[in-house]
Amino acid sequence: MDRSSSLSTEPSGNNHVSAPSPNYTSALVQDALRQLASVDLIELCNEARIEHCRATRDLSSCGRHVQHLLCACGHASLCPECSQRCDTCPICRVPIVGEGSRARLRLYYQCIEAGLISREHDDRFQAKEGIGNRASLDIERLYLLFDVALRNNLASLICHYVTDVCLDENAVSSDPVLAFLLDEVVVKDWCKRSFAHLVRKMRIIYKGSVGAMQKDMPLMQNVITQLNGICMVIEAMVSSFDESVHAQVNDLHQLLEDTTKAKQHLEVMIWCTRHKFLEHVEPHYPDIATWELRVSERKAASAKRFWPQINLPTMSEANSRPSLFIEEALQNLELDDVSDEDILLSLEHERPEMAFYPRVDQSNQYPFTSVRAAADVLFLRGASDTVVAKQAIFLYYLIDRHWTKPDSLWRFILDDFCAAFGVTSRALTECMVFYLLDDHSEQALEEAILLLPKIANPETHPKIAQVLLERQRPDAALILLRCAGSDDLPASVEAATGTTSLEEAVNAIRVRIEYGLMTEAFIYQRAYCDKVKDLEMKLQQVELLVSEMCAFCLERGLADRMIELPWNLVEEKYLHKCLLDRASEKPESSCGSLLVVFYLQRYRYGEGYKVHTSLRSIEQEAIEKLGTDASSKIRKTSQRRHDLVVRSLELLPESERHKVMSEHSSVGENHHFVKNDVPLVSHGGNLPNGSMGGGVLYA
Repeated sequence: MDRSSSLSTEPSGNNHVSAPSPNYTSALVQDALRQLASVDLIELCNEARIEHCRATRDLSSCGRHVQHLLCACGHASLCPECSQRCDTCPICRVPIVGEGSRARLRLYYQCIEAGLISREHDDRFQAKEGIGNRASLDIERLYLLFDVALRNNLASLICHYVTDVCLDENAVSSDPVLAFLLDEVVVKDWCKRSFAHLVRKMRIIYKGSVGAMQKDMPLMQNVITQLNGICMVIEAMVSSFDESVHAQVNDLHQLLEDTTKAKQHLEVMIWCTRHKFLEHVEPHYPDIATWELRVSERKAASAKRFWPQINLPTMSEANSRPSLFIEEALQNLELDDVSDEDILLSLEHERPEMAFYPRVDQSNQYPFTSVRAAADVLFLRGASDTVVAKQAIFLYYLIDRHWTKPDSLWRFILDDFCAAFGVTSRALTECMVFYLLDDHSEQALEEAILLLPKIANPETHPKIAQVLLERQRPDAALILLRCAGSDDLPASVEAATGTTSLEEAVNAIRVRIEYGLMTEAFIYQRAYCDKVKDLEMKLQQVELLVSEMCAFCLERGLADRMIELPWNLVEEKYLHKCLLDRASEKPESSCGSLLVVFYLQRYRYGEGYKVHTSLRSIEQEAIEKLGTDASSKIRKTSQRRHDLVVRSLELLPESERHKVMSEHSSVGENHHFVKNDVPLVSHGGNLPNGSMGGGVLYA
């Protein structure tokens, strides 16, 4: 089939008469469209039906096709010849009077005369249809009237047909054909038919060269208009259906989803066609292999600097492992979740498995092989309601493709894309920041930091602060959080129901600790948890944040400062567990001794004594297993802690001191410690109140 003929919307039937003048044709079109727009919707079914003349001739019906309506009553009951000799309508018996025209052309035939419907659908050039084809022909004629409305920006007429006719309980008929035309199923089937037709048209356009696609841009715009109209009709049907009708509603939702994605893809393809798919703008990568190598280096650098994330119960696997911004964005789109029967896959220029560069695993979806591949993968796959994220990824791809080249050669491309799709300047800057933070070079990091004030707001992506922290720039991360209003707890904390707000809290605490603001980090943690109303959830989040804060301080060697903070009893429980667990894992560390100091600083000598006895048991087992150097270190630490505990117990009255000792003397493994402590003679006097600190352990 010839390409131009298959794309044409003009009538394809042969017409042996001379072509009418343009003015005459335009008048016919306007009259037909005016009649279509003003038609009583309940009569649209009757306008679409094939009618035969009901006049009687020689004891039999005339049976000719009826192309006119009687002006007197509006019935399509008589052919032009019979209307001149009959005095009344055969249906309603209304007198046919008048000196002028006694009939007018029916809407369907008006559209044919105006060229809005191809003459190949004119039954005047066809043989009489059999009775078995009657229903399908009537439905086809109604579809053709819908097509005229769709092509001429009258999709609202079809929407009103759904709400005012199909869903009208009074719009019923005993005629099975007419009853079907009044049902919403006929509109849904028309939507499917029209969508499939437009997809075929798009497929033909996409197979052409860039030059051919540029010539077809007006046609592509027309297809977008029609896809918009179909979306309007489907939305009208979805809003009218009862949600209890799951099968029909789900079917319509899927059709709406496919139609929306086709429209979004065609919009991007028009933009790409206008820019000749960037054939005139060379990427700064010399070849595909080099680009893939650069992305691999970024991933390796991200994995190397990655900090272990807090173990949230509902955290996805993707968020618990190192990833670039672009990887995380692509994973969120779920681009691989497609069916082989998806009609939109036929629009892809390349096979789905070839849309990405060669990759080691299926999760590696970037970079794309070409601008066309990027458009196909992003906008033909995934959900249509993620179009903003898809546009952001496409911008990221364009930035990555050209970043190091002079701005005069490519920045206009970004500006034009943003103008075409309504992307804000802030969103564009955010895409640049994502790319620059994925780039592992120091120059890219400094450029990203310069752009941060332009994007900082309460909705700033929390991963930005996390990456800045991983790249040893807590100063920039803190400025970002404060510019984003992180000093005032986010509104999402009020409910504190999602992992996102909890991850933001963890990042905020880490940034403050890394920057040396230990007290501020503690206050933030306390305020965050106080916002939670549900007691069970509050305890869970206290455990998570205190454990995270404790572990982070241990990694940074700040545990001595951490134990000086004013923890409450609930927080102490998790602090105690964290330090004791670490002491069990690494007996040679100072974690256990710091826990003892924590209680002694608060004059809770009995609890400190109890922890000390537990640590002695742990240390004894470790000494038997470890080498000489580690054992010597453990003995020295244990002895210093022992001396500190002894001097602390001396501060108690004798009766309380013996009471504390007797409470723990029944533990067999602690007998050796109790015997050593029996004299409890003061060495150089009592320690002044509050003078005990972690420094004693390292003397």
